[in-house]
Amino acid sequence: MGLNYRAAVLRQSGAPLTIEQVSRRAPAPGDVVVMVRAAGLCHTDLEVIDGSLRYPLPMILGHEASGVVEEIGSEVRHVRVGDHVILSWNPHCGHCFHCDRDQPILCETYLGEGPKGLHFDGQSKAELQGGEALTHLMFLGAFAEICVVPEQQAIVVPKDIPFDRSCLIGCGVMTGVGAALNIADIKYGDTVMVIGCGAVGLAAVQGARMAGAGAVIAVDLDDKKLTLATTLGATQTINASREDPVDVVKAATNGRGADVVLESAGHPIAFRQTTEAVRVGGQVIWLGKIDVTKDVGFRWGSLMGENRLRRSRSGGAGPRRDFPLLAQAYLDGKLKLDELITGRMPLDKINQGFDDLRAGKSIRTVLEF
Repeated sequence: MGLNYRAAVLRQSGAPLTIEQVSRRAPAPGDVVVMVRAAGLCHTDLEVIDGSLRYPLPMILGHEASGVVEEIGSEVRHVRVGDHVILSWNPHCGHCFHCDRDQPILCETYLGEGPKGLHFDGQSKAELQGGEALTHLMFLGAFAEICVVPEQQAIVVPKDIPFDRSCLIGCGVMTGVGAALNIADIKYGDTVMVIGCGAVGLAAVQGARMAGAGAVIAVDLDDKKLTLATTLGATQTINASREDPVDVVKAATNGRGADVVLESAGHPIAFRQTTEAVRVGGQVIWLGKIDVTKDVGFRWGSLMGENRLRRSRSGGAGPRRDFPLLAQAYLDGKLKLDELITGRMPLDKINQGFDDLRAGKSIRTVLEF
């Protein structure tokens, strides 16, 4: 049995996380042992806590993290002890039906093992003090002092970027920026609407700006988030509690609607608004999500305009390509990450952090180890 360390464990849906001593198992030859230095609290983690995403328990949550490589297995070739890494939650086999079609987010092994809460090799990498195996959210389980992952999930980035900033790239920032740069076909001068200004939406605002959008219209219910969206590149904001986003965007585009609509609110009303706000022939990218058992309704006429509708949950990430690029964009001043962090706290305060997220008080709270 390997080293003992602390982790936030979810034993029951709807209950608080408990900070417990757990043990890591000996790393496999292809594994990398990472000392976690920072981890972001994401809505996906909250969905597991609240029960709208269902996984076998007990589980270590956390999938947006960065740290320092402490140990490597005998077969690891591209990661070294001491490297600073961002953890990737999308391992893929590289040779299944979907991987062969450049769709790693649909990798058959990824989809098969993920719901079991196991690592990519089908194993648990940690257990409770009594010997009970722990599951891991999204092949990581990063709300812990140590995380053991296959080499492909440890993405080396420049050591100049602080851990509390680099961890955000692993999920929220990659999803939002990537949706604009990798998924949507944003042309120079396009009008882009972003619905929902949490961490993903604010990253999408920046991605639209980086892609060359002429107008970036941000929509939310919170004036403070809309003010921040302006700081990050939005050219116009709409508080949907006071104005109809569909009416506003059509008024701003001679009745056409937005060329691209990026949705990150994760609400049935927002999903419906995307198809009403986009112009005929335009693009809709859905980033947010609701309980997988719930229905979402659309007006059939809004779907008749030759629009392209696409769901994306990873921003088309190629982690080894995109994580270092986004880290460098931050270091170059082209990508703002500091502004997304609304709080920092130790692991022991994790439940407070999720209470704040549930109440809409935070954009990103970062655990620091």
